[in-house]
Amino acid sequence: MTETSNADVSVRPATPEDRPTVERLWLMFRHDLSEFYGVLPAHDGTFRSDRVEHVFTAPGWVPYLLTCGDRPVGLAFVRGLDGPVRVLNSFFVVRGARRRGIGLRAVREVLGRHPGAWEIAFQQDNATAVRFWRRVAEDLAPGAWTRELRPVPDRPELDPDVWISFTVPR
Repeated sequence: MTETSNADVSVRPATPEDRPTVERLWLMFRHDLSEFYGVLPAHDGTFRSDRVEHVFTAPGWVPYLLTCGDRPVGLAFVRGLDGPVRVLNSFFVVRGARRRGIGLRAVREVLGRHPGAWEIAFQQDNATAVRFWRRVAEDLAPGAWTRELRPVPDRPELDPDVWISFTVPR
């Protein structure tokens, strides 16, 4: 078993060669979210993966791979780099690397690479995400962030997502 600590986490843009690893991490991420969205996998065992395609091919998107040593421990998808507001579209840390400061350190690094206005969405029923993203907002923009409920696009049966907004200084 490999121990991880926040001292050895690294964040780097994912390359096309990293795509198979990112796709596997994406499956784990979507599996975790299925608890909150009630989404079952497709017949082949996969989940919706259009974001993986977008993050590697669409303008204004960038994928990040989070690693501890030589082990992949998470991903971050950023969109809106070609607009006035950046969106942390997806952020995931594998369960074995959680609660060690890795997620906070990684998100600081990702957001710090793209100073300016940011928005991040999460599910209000996900108590762990609620605590984590409030901590991130207070860490990066103490007292200068907002919280707003917004409907999930094309999913009126779901509870609204929570969106936080703040600015990361240069």
